[in-house]
Amino acid sequence: MGYLSGFHAIEERLRAGGSRGPLLVAKIGPRARELVALATEHRIPIHRVGTHELDRIASDHRGIVLQVEDLPGKGDLSLEGFIAGLGDRKDALVAVLDEITDPHNYGAILRSCDQFAVDLVLTRRRRIAKHAEVIARTSAGAVSWVSAVETPNLSRALRDLKDAGFWIYGADMAGEPVYTKDLTGRLAFILGGEGGGISRLLRDACDGFVSIPAKGRLDSLNVSVAAGVIFYEALRQRAR
Repeated sequence: MGYLSGFHAIEERLRAGGSRGPLLVAKIGPRARELVALATEHRIPIHRVGTHELDRIASDHRGIVLQVEDLPGKGDLSLEGFIAGLGDRKDALVAVLDEITDPHNYGAILRSCDQFAVDLVLTRRRRIAKHAEVIARTSAGAVSWVSAVETPNLSRALRDLKDAGFWIYGADMAGEPVYTKDLTGRLAFILGGEGGGISRLLRDACDGFVSIPAKGRLDSLNVSVAAGVIFYEALRQRAR
């Protein structure tokens, strides 16, 4: 159980149909009226509450809060269902997040996944960012639109993807420049955690590694920035 208090995050969750509510309202301003109307349209219950109650739930609220039941991700989806749903599709793109624990990074990655047509975000059931409100704000509401699956065993999930015709690439500074690789077809990209990068078991599952050549003084890009660059390059190649 969680709560969203950002206007944009609430709006996208209501539009996506990802919550049964209720919508808790303490102050009715112009923006809140729009959200109340949207909630009414989607048959979400609306409860008038005191400001003190919202203060207890979300200290940075703007007079309106949406209760959400689920963790980040769109829909009740399994990896098996995702693979079966691909049918004869030749192009498909999966983002595999290996221990991304910072909710700001997680949210930013989800925003890039939405913008650059990533079909699925695959994460380990534990050791992943869980702060729904921060993720919703950072993703600008994209969390409500991106399909996501949690699995207890990422190594087994990667084997399932390979059996379905996916090539697996890890994002690594020592890899080949991402723009030199053919990024069409069924691909999955592994993005490692903020501290240790890609874990050994997942590295062993990779068919190759890609890097983002840069000329800065720092030794690497933030993982969420790297995700955006890689997914954009995949989209660019697929759009040709």
